[in-house]
Formats: sequence, structure tokens, C-alpha cells
Amino acid sequence: MGKRIIQQARGKGSLSYRVRRRAFIYKIKYPMHDGEAVIADLIHSTGHTAPLMKITIAGETFYNPAFNGAVVGDKITINGQEAKHGTIMMLKHIPPGTHIYNLENNPGDGGKMVRTSGSSATITKKLEHNKISILMPSKKEIVLSGDCRATVGVIAGEGRTLKPFMTAGRKRYRMKPRNKLWPRTSAVKMNAIDHPFGSGRGKRIKPKIAKRNAPPGSRVGHIRPRRTGRAK
Repeated sequence: MGKRIIQQARGKGSLSYRVRRRAFIYKIKYPMHDGEAVIADLIHSTGHTAPLMKITIAGETFYNPAFNGAVVGDKITINGQEAKHGTIMMLKHIPPGTHIYNLENNPGDGGKMVRTSGSSATITKKLEHNKISILMPSKKEIVLSGDCRATVGVIAGEGRTLKPFMTAGRKRYRMKPRNKLWPRTSAVKMNAIDHPFGSGRGKRIKPKIAKRNAPPGSRVGHIRPRRTGRAK
């Protein structure tokens, strides 16, 4: 008798596939107050790739990814006029060519994009109707409202990916708190009873077209693709 395939096991939510809540006790957001804030502490968060800044302003405490060069005790400005490292500003007030991170997708959501260590986006140009064009780290250009906020600078921890894990144990403990699927077994290497792509025969499989409402055991391959076949 076969066992559940990985999609079914993760969906059930067993102890093997459950995120550690302690890893995400620090919620990244932007404050409600404007003015001068102080970096109270730099925190290593297991659920984030970059160190976090604990910032206090007018009795309010919030967390934001640390910029490159942040020091405990430094003062940063919320909605200031000068685009210095660490300053939190609206996109319409930041000059083009400035590196920014922790962008809001919609005004007031607290920052949703560009939060990985060592990453940053660049403001390219200002458009009509309070729209700002931004070049993302993936080299894709997006347009956001000028009322969205962002932090000026580059996120700290740029060399994180250069250091090798060396042992499988270190990689396992790094993946565990974030609920990442590791190690990942290729589907064609499984038995036929454990995955629709499995079996020793026919390793050069053709892509499987799965319906959008297919159950987890069959929802593998291309999930309701817009088109298939070779582009003409």
C-alpha cells in the first residue's frame, strides 16, 4: 500500500510539515507616528534572512529589516525630507535613482516586497497621476502609488548566500523553522505508487496537465496553464 504523496502530507499539517511560530514573533510593519525614531536593538530573527531593527518612536515599537551600516543608537527619520539610509518615506518624496527596500504594495500595509538580505529596488522615474516606476531586484519594472512607503538603503546581510552550509544538519535546521520542504525528492525517482510521475520506466515523462480543482494527489505538473506547447 502506498503512502500519501508530499502535497497530501503537507496539506494535512502533521508535525513534519508545520512552521515554528516562534520564528515569526517579530512582525515587520511601519509606525503610525512621524518624526525622529531610535534604533533600540538589532535582532537575529530565525524566520527572516536579514537582521531586524527594533525601532521606538513616541512610545511605539516596530520592527524593520536593518539597512547596511545600521548601528544601535542611530536615529532615523519617519516621513522626513532627506533621503538618508534608514529613512522611511513615501515613494513620491524619494528622488529617482535611490535604492529602497521593504516596499508597500498598497498604502498602509506595512511593507510587503524586497525584504531579503542584501536586496534593494531602485526608483527609476515618476509618472503621471501619482504613480512611481520601480526596478525590482529581478530586473522587472513595476508601478506603485506614490503614497506607498519604503525604506531608503540596501538591506544588510548581503553575503549570506556565499557561505556554504558544509553539513546536511546545518541545512536541515535552517530550513526547519521556515517550514521549507527539504530535502526535496524528485518525483520521477519515486515509486509509481508514491507519485503520478513515479516508476522506473519512462523517465523522460511528458508534462502533466492538472485541473485547477484536482485533489492534492493529482494536482501535479502544470496547474491549469494558460497555454501549452511550443511558442509559435
